[in-house]
Amino acid sequence: MTVSGRLGVFGGAFDPVHIGHRVVALDVCERLGLERLLVVPAARPPHRDTIFPANVRLGLVRRAFARDPNIEVRDIEYETDDVSFTVDTLRRIKSEEAADDLWLVIGSDQYAVFETWHQPLQILELARLAVMRRGTDPIKPDSRFPFEAVEVTRIDVSAQRIRQRLAAGESIRYLVPDSVRADVEAEAEQLMGHIEVC
Repeated sequence: MTVSGRLGVFGGAFDPVHIGHRVVALDVCERLGLERLLVVPAARPPHRDTIFPANVRLGLVRRAFARDPNIEVRDIEYETDDVSFTVDTLRRIKSEEAADDLWLVIGSDQYAVFETWHQPLQILELARLAVMRRGTDPIKPDSRFPFEAVEVTRIDVSAQRIRQRLAAGESIRYLVPDSVRADVEAEAEQLMGHIEVC
């Protein structure tokens, strides 16, 4: 069991990973004073389909964060063929980590639909919520789901926009880490029949 103090968990589809993910991950580490941030790509996200295959997304995320000493990519959600539920991932992390203070890091868009998540109240028994603001709209609090707002650097880039640029044959240079750009572009060429509709 790994012993740590303040530990964060940052999940997502990362379809594909981009520079915004890296920037907000670093911001969250600093703002919350995290000893470590666990980045957990979802093998099968429950609320959406993905375009890039699960194993490709995992490899891209690992390389994107490879040089960040306080950030660790975990493949917890790849050990089962079932849909990935955050509550199960947090239970697994709690069983493996002796963290004094566990935080689940989500975006304000995810917080707005948090009540639709699988067992949201159980999630809050396992971890505290840190909510990153997306855009300029204030985060509307829900008394059932207390959170701490975390200000992160706003970068106008999204995985959807990257997929759109790839489908249109436009460059994604500077939008994804250099360490993964060639592989994202090569994978997109193979997926082009699927990527253009999303």
